[in-house]
Amino acid sequence: MEFPLPLNRLKRALQQGQPQIGLWHGLSSHIAVEVIAGSGFDWVLLDTEHSPSDVTMVLTHLQAMSEGTASAVVRPAWNDAVMIKRLLDVGVQSFLIPFVQNADEAKAAVAATRYPPQGIRGIASTMRANRYGRIKNYVARANEEMCVIVQIETRASLDNIEAIAAVEGVDGMFIGPSDLAGALGHAGDNAHPEVRDAIEKAVDRICAAGKVAGILAPLEADARHWLARGCRFVAVGNDAALLARQSEALAARFKG
Repeated sequence: MEFPLPLNRLKRALQQGQPQIGLWHGLSSHIAVEVIAGSGFDWVLLDTEHSPSDVTMVLTHLQAMSEGTASAVVRPAWNDAVMIKRLLDVGVQSFLIPFVQNADEAKAAVAATRYPPQGIRGIASTMRANRYGRIKNYVARANEEMCVIVQIETRASLDNIEAIAAVEGVDGMFIGPSDLAGALGHAGDNAHPEVRDAIEKAVDRICAAGKVAGILAPLEADARHWLARGCRFVAVGNDAALLARQSEALAARFKG
């Protein structure tokens, strides 16, 4: 039996300039993922950097998302070729790579997602990504369906935006407000004027370089601001915070 290679809907939508609205998943639950994947979001971030999730959990999350509207984007714990290889083999096509500070690190991230000669991805013949050998042209075509978005979250990253943007295979650049605030000396204060100014300028530079700009913006006013500013890959909340805040609010209405 033969199957076609899945097309990367998220990559194509970003290439066409369509805003893609996402939700962060940090609860490490395939049931939670199944619920939010059918809520109408364009993408869901499956986090393995700041959550207990591992590759096996990501696999169950991908399976849970199969009937939803959202594309899966996975953040590996680090810009590490071995971690990325394992995620590729379970079927991940879109990545958010943390802590990319220069062009060399961006090139390494892209290379990890590509088969030779464009990259260094190892070749396995029977895995979930190629439907256990049923996608006959997988090795020949997998590279073109990969989406790599790198995180800008340090002073060095800010300094190197144009160099990172020039790396072939980088589809977008995503501002991590919390880590950037910490790097600028304002940990816990994402709204500090210096942080806000740095983000404004970074978004403008990313867009000017011809790359998709993205950001995590859990406050609605912020999310709408960044969309108007030109961001096209925007996370507007996370499932753990939704559960925490809404459950607190419900309890408070009855407990006083």
